[in-house]
Amino acid sequence: MPALTRRLTLGCLAAALALPAAAHHGWRWTADGNFELTGTITAAELGNPHGVLTVEANDEIWTVEIGQPWRNERAGLTDAMLAPGAEITAQGHRHADPEALVLKAERIVIGGQTYDLYPDRS
Repeated sequence: MPALTRRLTLGCLAAALALPAAAHHGWRWTADGNFELTGTITAAELGNPHGVLTVEANDEIWTVEIGQPWRNERAGLTDAMLAPGAEITAQGHRHADPEALVLKAERIVIGGQTYDLYPDRS
C-alpha cells in the first residue's frame, strides 16, 4: 500500500474511532437549564475518564456522571463519600432526551455540604 494511501486510511480510521468518544464527553448531549436530583447512591464506578453513580430517586434508577478523579478531589469529594447508601443531591444538566435518566452533575450536595465539580461553569 502506498504511504499516502496508508496515511489517509489510518487518519480516517482514527477519526471514525474518535467520534463516539467526542459525542459522549463534554456537554453537547445535555439539555439547557439546570436540573436537580435527590436520591440514594446504589452503585459507584469511580475513575477515569469520569465517575458514574447509579442513583435511585423517586422509584427511578438514574445515571449521574460526576467529575474525573482529580476534579472530585479538587472539589473536596472522596470515594468514601460517594459509596452506595449515601444520600446525595446532584445538580447539573440532564440528558437532552427526556426518556434518558442521565444527569451530568456540576455540583454534589452531601450532608448539607456543597461540592462544586465545575466552578468555572457557574
